[in-house]
Formats: sequence, structure tokens, C-alpha cells
Amino acid sequence: MIVNDPIGDTLTRIRNAHMRSYSSVDVIYSKMILSILGILKEHGLIDSFKEEESGVKRVITVTLKYNGKKPAITSLTRVSKPGLRKYVGYREIPNVLNGFGIAILSTPQGIVTGNDARKAKVGGELLCTIY
Repeated sequence: MIVNDPIGDTLTRIRNAHMRSYSSVDVIYSKMILSILGILKEHGLIDSFKEEESGVKRVITVTLKYNGKKPAITSLTRVSKPGLRKYVGYREIPNVLNGFGIAILSTPQGIVTGNDARKAKVGGELLCTIY
């Protein structure tokens, strides 16, 4: 299966798995997605993730986190899309849900959260917002 937007596909798979109350979901392997999942794990929005090889293709199995029966992630929104990229300077990085959510950016220093990018005074492509 050819996917034009692997980040959007990953966010959609996680969102759909949460709606169906699945315990885990498989997503496409990429280094960028590994970085994004690392940030989600660091902030306690997913339980864990691990790389697996099934034959020729590599996948990442993400174990989802729930608070009781409610998902830990309320909203996953893709901001910068392949057809319309969204770049922001460090002064324009959005404050997601008054600081309770996180913005994920692709910067020259790698994939970082909005707060880390603000502290480093570096802008970049605003990939997604999560709360």
C-alpha cells in the first residue's frame, strides 16, 4: 500500500484505534514517526512502542494508553500537510490548549515539542498538535 502522508496516516490509525478502544495498533515504520512516538511516550500519551519486522516490511506496534475507559489522547490534529506546508517561527508556535497540549515541530535540530523549540529559539514545520 502506498501512503503519501505517513504522519497523517499514523495519526489517523491512532485516532481510529482509540475510537474502537483497541489496546494496540500497527503503523508504518519511519524514523520521523519513531521520533514523534518517542515524544508521545515521553509525555505519557501512549504506553509504549516497538519495532517489528513482518517478512519484508517493518512496522511499529504502538500500545495505546487509557485513563479508565477514556483514551489518554483527546485530539490529534495534522497541521502541516503535503499539499499545504505550515512553517512557523519560534514566536509563532501555538500554545495548544493553554499549555496542556503539545505541538510537534520538525526543526533543524530534529523533531521537538513546541516548548523545546521556543526555548531553543528555533522555528520549523508545524507537524501536528495533540492534547
